[in-house]
Amino acid sequence: MRVDADDFVVVSHEDAAPSPLESAPRYLSEIDDAIEHMSERLWTVNKKIHDNPELGYEEFIAHETLTTFMRSVDGWKVTPSAYGLKTAWVAVWDSGTKGPVVSFNCEMDALEEIGHACGHNLIATASVSGAIATAEIMKSNRLAGKVVLFGTPAEEGGGGKIKLLQAGAYKDHKVDLNLISHPGIKRNHALTRTSAYTAFRVEYFGREAHAAASPWLGINALDALVTAYNAISVLRQQTMPGDIIQGNISDGGSRPNIIHAYAAGNFVVRADTQARLDELVVKVRNCFEAGATATGAKLKITPSMAYADHVPNRPLGASYARYFNALSSSSPSQMIPADQDLDEMLGRSGASTDQGDVSYAMPSLSPGFAIVPGPQGNGPHSPDFTQASGTRDAFEKALRVGKALAGTAVDVLTVDGLLDQVKQAWKESTKKGSQAVA
Repeated sequence: MRVDADDFVVVSHEDAAPSPLESAPRYLSEIDDAIEHMSERLWTVNKKIHDNPELGYEEFIAHETLTTFMRSVDGWKVTPSAYGLKTAWVAVWDSGTKGPVVSFNCEMDALEEIGHACGHNLIATASVSGAIATAEIMKSNRLAGKVVLFGTPAEEGGGGKIKLLQAGAYKDHKVDLNLISHPGIKRNHALTRTSAYTAFRVEYFGREAHAAASPWLGINALDALVTAYNAISVLRQQTMPGDIIQGNISDGGSRPNIIHAYAAGNFVVRADTQARLDELVVKVRNCFEAGATATGAKLKITPSMAYADHVPNRPLGASYARYFNALSSSSPSQMIPADQDLDEMLGRSGASTDQGDVSYAMPSLSPGFAIVPGPQGNGPHSPDFTQASGTRDAFEKALRVGKALAGTAVDVLTVDGLLDQVKQAWKESTKKGSQAVA
């Protein structure tokens, strides 16, 4: 199969489409029926969230909408405003018999001014439908275990999942793994790798003086910042593929005829792995130290947020791809490749998410799914994608993802040895991700 991937072509010897001889997954029909049965109610929930965008830790409408809906589903115990976060929540369905604990994360927040331009309404739809369908299959087939659905606020730079991790939310429920998804406009894939990320504010403090009469009496904070900015530009020549350094100057002085006593900027550093990020941050910090040394200005660096890279889980990905492809009526190009090397390559992203931190705490799967773009063809974090994420077609695609996530969860509950494989793969992949690049 020939697949265009960005600026190059990859040739895979495995077709993504299921073989005609391959039987459908055992619980596919039951999962499909469970989600279709509640699809209209889910559409109402999805639409309410999309049409009422809220920023991180202010998702009060989404919180009320989702917790009210989960309370209406038989057998679920719902805790609103959980773990000291007003808009976090937890819903639990327990079989009453000890077994694997599968969990889902439900994102809710939007972006400032452009609303649900990252499709968190669709992420919520997929996770809620997947969790409920998993519980229904457990109930009808008397499967042991538990399903936990976490309402996770403030993914967009607020680190809601990190706060839940720190508060012990996942440990309290003895969670074995976590499932989520993310929409885009390109291809469907099971395995997602994101970038490790850290953001910080840089400030330089100098001394004012008249720029014409006595400049030698001043210490130019802006010169310090510009020196550091230029040093970073030079550093980029020696950075690795996947290294990203971004920044803006937010404060560049008050008047042109004054030696600037204060200058500041906001910066972001990303890398493929946490280990590489740690190395790169040292190099970037040296650039800021150089600015201070060159000018005599005092340097202050204030961290704001950091996300780990997301480490995908191949055993979970194989299960998800099997269900997703069996559910899909799309062309082969929209199927998830059976070749997991290719799948992971297609799922490589320079973006970052707090789901990355979850993936270092437990096995995680965060498949990507393609929706029809808006009229301008733009992807996430654009007003165009806000429009695309609110359509009925995008909602239907999120339901398909929910079905495949439920299938993955049910496989973990029913396939002998799968959970052990999932955990072993997680140990190996997170160890590799934490190793520094030579």
